[in-house]
Formats: sequence, C-alpha cells, structure tokens
Amino acid sequence: MAKWNVYVTRLVPQPALDLLAEHCDLEINPEDRVLTKAELLDKVRGRDAVLCLLTDTLDDEVFTAAKGATIFANVAVGFNNVDLKAATRHGIMISNTPGVLTEATADMAWALLFAVARRVVEGDKFTRAGKYKGWGPLLMLGQEITGKTLGVIGGGRIGTAFARKAKGFDMRVLYHDVQPNKAFEEATGGTFVDKETLLKEADFISLHVPLMPSTTHLISTPELQLMKKSAILINTSRGPVIDEQALVQALQEKEIWGAGLDVFENEPHLAPGLADLDNVVLCPHIASATWETRTNMALMAARNLLAALQGELPPQCLNPEVYYNRSGK
Repeated sequence: MAKWNVYVTRLVPQPALDLLAEHCDLEINPEDRVLTKAELLDKVRGRDAVLCLLTDTLDDEVFTAAKGATIFANVAVGFNNVDLKAATRHGIMISNTPGVLTEATADMAWALLFAVARRVVEGDKFTRAGKYKGWGPLLMLGQEITGKTLGVIGGGRIGTAFARKAKGFDMRVLYHDVQPNKAFEEATGGTFVDKETLLKEADFISLHVPLMPSTTHLISTPELQLMKKSAILINTSRGPVIDEQALVQALQEKEIWGAGLDVFENEPHLAPGLADLDNVVLCPHIASATWETRTNMALMAARNLLAALQGELPPQCLNPEVYYNRSGK
C-alpha cells in the first residue's frame, strides 16, 4: 500500500517524525530556518498533508498551492499564523496543540518574573564582568515577590496554571478576562476585576491571552501609565499583545520597574532601544522549550495529521466543518 506524501516544514523532535514515517513518505526541511514564501509554496504542492509550525504564514496562496491536501497540522497552540477561513474554503483541515504546553509556559512566565524582580540577568552580567567586589547593603536591590499582588490577564488554561503556582508565594491574585471564569477562581483563589483595577493594583502583571484584533496592543501607553512605578510586566503569549515601542519608552522613563518578554511584536526583530535596557529580560520565544513539551506538541500534531489522513476527525481540529463536509456526516 502506498504511503501518504507528507511535508514537514522544519525539524521537530524525532519521536514525531518516527511516528509519521511509519505511515508516510516524509520530506523534511533540513535547515533550521523558516522557509521563504516561494519555498513553502513549492514544497506544499502535491502533498497529502503538511506538518507546520507557528513561524509558517499559511494564507490563501499557500492553500491554493496545496490543493488536495487533507490537513495542515500546526505544532502550536496559537494559530494566528493561519488564515482559517481560507483553509476552510479550500477544504483543508487545520489542527493545533492545546493543553500540552500549559505547565511549561506557566513555568517560563514565573522564570521571567523572578529574573526581572531579582535582577538575575543584571547580576550575572555584573559578576562575569568582574564588577563584583563583595557584598553591599544596596547592591542589586530588587522586588520582593512573596505576599505581593499578582495580576493575570487571560484566565484560560495557561493563565490558570500560572496563577495556581502563586499559592506557594502567598500572593493575592487578581485576574481579568472577557468574563469571569469560575474554574480559574476555584483553582487559584483569584478575584475577577476590570482591567483598570488590575493594572492599578497589581505588583506583577502577566499576559495569557490569544492574539486577535481585540488583544492587539492590549497593553500600550494608557495601560502602562496606570501601572505602579514598581510594576513588572510579563509576556509569554504573543508579541503584538504589547505595543513594544510604548513599552520601550515606559521602561526608559521608569514608568514601570521592569518587564520580562519571551515574545515580540515583530519577531525575531526587537523594537529599537529594547535590547539596550537593563530593566527588561529577553528570551527567544522558548516558553514551551522543554524536551518533554516540544516532543508532546509534535506528537500531538502528528497524531492529528494521521487521524485526518485515515478519514477520522482530528482531536484538535479547528475547522471540523471541513471534516463533516468531506465525510458527508
């Protein structure tokens, strides 16, 4: 029996490739870089399915080139890189990988919070540069964490996991979302408040929202001006949720105390001036970057892909109407 023809847009952990190889003829982008648009269009032609990543821009032109493909399985929980309506028009299923990266991303948000609050990166640079001459009572003073007020914007899976961990630090938890979330409150003891109240009262603010028109520049100059001078802002969601140039200005002018960013508005590029600041910790979009999580993400995407090829509804299908149209169910 002939195997399905599948393209993988970038190397993913080997267990997922091994699973696919049992059932498919694979071609894998051998280079650790994002394909150009021309390369992507060329590589998706004639495929039965594509395993793709959040760095691939999947629009109408791509789905036109991939005519006949059954599914694009996205190795990411977010899918702002996908024109879902275009995929549906072309009869192509799209899947994502929710849930599996929840704890790793929540852990990373805490890592950034601690790094900024206790000036870990500054201290490391200071010590390596030979500037440390001995303990001093005013050396590298940072922000206390235990007993402070934590503000969480976005009360979904990751926001809940992040806030739940605050119990260990005896923190007061405030959260804001489009509506109250009883599950969040039961898991964290958090209190639902409006965004303005959260911004004014929280010592630490962590963003856990999807990227959509309503969340683009959710944090800009007006919001930054509402925050405490001692506030720390953390973002592990999507870069454009923050107006990055406004954040640079706020950090330069000490409008807020610091920030920790794992994502950026125009990745991989940084807003001018951001990299020059000592009061921000910058990471290269690695919130889900543990061996366990990235392997499980790739395996979930591979299983979605195989389910679609086998005529089943992928468990994490984002446009199931395509499946029902195809199957006549």
